[in-house]
Amino acid sequence: MKKKRKTLWEHFTSCYLLLILLFIYLPILYVILFSFNESKSLSNFTGFSLKWYENMFQDRTMLQSIYYTVLVAVIATVVSTIVGTVAAIGLSKAKRVVRTLVLEVNNLPVMNPDIVTAIGLMLLFISMKVQLSLVTLILAHITFCIPYVILSVMPKLRQLDDNVAEAALDLGANPWQALTKVIIPQIYPAILSGALIAFSMSFDDFVISFFTAGVGINNISMYVYSMKRYNPSVNALSTLIMVVVTLILILVNVIPSVREKRNKKEEA
Repeated sequence: MKKKRKTLWEHFTSCYLLLILLFIYLPILYVILFSFNESKSLSNFTGFSLKWYENMFQDRTMLQSIYYTVLVAVIATVVSTIVGTVAAIGLSKAKRVVRTLVLEVNNLPVMNPDIVTAIGLMLLFISMKVQLSLVTLILAHITFCIPYVILSVMPKLRQLDDNVAEAALDLGANPWQALTKVIIPQIYPAILSGALIAFSMSFDDFVISFFTAGVGINNISMYVYSMKRYNPSVNALSTLIMVVVTLILILVNVIPSVREKRNKKEEA
């Protein structure tokens, strides 16, 4: 009887997970399907066509929004990953009181609603008499990405043996070599995950960008928000973004496994 109940429960759980996955991915599949629709209709698929992809590459405003989105996301990711990683390593060696205090402050931007952070950054730039521009947009993105990198790297640093860096110094390595050749290789997966989170947060952001961007500077989210009417080319853009993200995830997950297999073969 207990075995039968367990089987029914597993069956119910599987169905529940399937419904959740359908609820999450069905809208994405719907967008991908209608990006190839010949007409503007979102309810009737009239025929296969690539004209919305052609229109996307001919739309100067959309291409400009893609350029600004990628540019800001890449710069914010690189800077926030470097700063966040160095800050996390420094906090791991700091006193417990200082580390706890700084981590609590670090959690504030993560817990705060985006609108609070956006208005705060906008008022900061205005009070400093800094004109809103691409630079303020990049600084704002770096600011809210750093806490996510720190939160990704800190758990991995806690797993490291505190004596590893000291052992490297005792064996003749200087502090820079101990950092780059001993500590960073061991926390590399956490750094990579922090960088991916920072990139996705920056790429997807709307609220903070809306309040800190200058005149004439729009990312993809702001472009979609400012559309006066529906443009099917947005479906094509969303499909391309989905393809790129999928390829990145495949590469990130496949490359480490291939390296592990090669290392095992070499050791054997």
